[in-house]
Amino acid sequence: MGSALITGATSGLGLEFAWELAAEYNNLVLVARNRQRLEAVAEEVRNTANVAVEVLPADLATQEGTAAVAARLEQEERPIGLLVNNAGFGLGQDFVGGSLEREIEGLNVMVRAVMVTCHAAARVMRERGAGGIINVSSMTALTAQGTYSAHKAWVRTFTEGLAAELAGTGVHVTAVCPGLIVSEFHERSGVDSSQWADWMFALPEDVAAEAIEACRRGKVLVTPTLLYKAASAGLRLAPRALVRKVAGPGRSGRGSGATAGLRGSGDGKDET
Repeated sequence: MGSALITGATSGLGLEFAWELAAEYNNLVLVARNRQRLEAVAEEVRNTANVAVEVLPADLATQEGTAAVAARLEQEERPIGLLVNNAGFGLGQDFVGGSLEREIEGLNVMVRAVMVTCHAAARVMRERGAGGIINVSSMTALTAQGTYSAHKAWVRTFTEGLAAELAGTGVHVTAVCPGLIVSEFHERSGVDSSQWADWMFALPEDVAAEAIEACRRGKVLVTPTLLYKAASAGLRLAPRALVRKVAGPGRSGRGSGATAGLRGSGDGKDET
């Protein structure tokens, strides 16, 4: 692939994407909000993997931040061969009675930023006749857990449409739909992860590796691990009334102490 741009690259799944791609001697552009964390991760990856690592601080909840990433994707010099849209946003609230501003921020990070960056990347990659895009969706795309599920369902469907549009151009587009992942995401989103058994959590390095391989092979949808492949099949076959009952907002595990002060845009939040 040669070079990769990863959003939400300083921890969790985004960081594992960085390490997996660096191990294949790809140069990296790492995107997150926190410049200090970006610089620390970049230095570690440079020293360990001996690849070039560029940092791009950007808040994908803002138009300015997203535009900066899109502009980097469109650069003809130092072209990007793979875009990984990983940045997430833990809403930490119910929709009714929650902060509308926070809902819009989540929409900007998980939907608008994906659309804008894909629009930029797809055009230049198609012109070159090669490239890859990995969009991180989620198993929750098949559930009914509020706006988070809706955003991830949009990512999944959008990715399928983009893959169909780019078929035969040499550009591969993949949506990865992981289940629970070992990460900081739940804690930082106000969700009690202790409700789930340890064996239900996939390792982020396994998810990243499977997503990269799927994109390389031109696979449009991938659900890592046998557990979540089976769960995904069950959710697709189940009546939606049952899905709403067993996988609706009340099953998200969010505690009453969740606050609106938890941001996930570009800070490497894993998608679960």
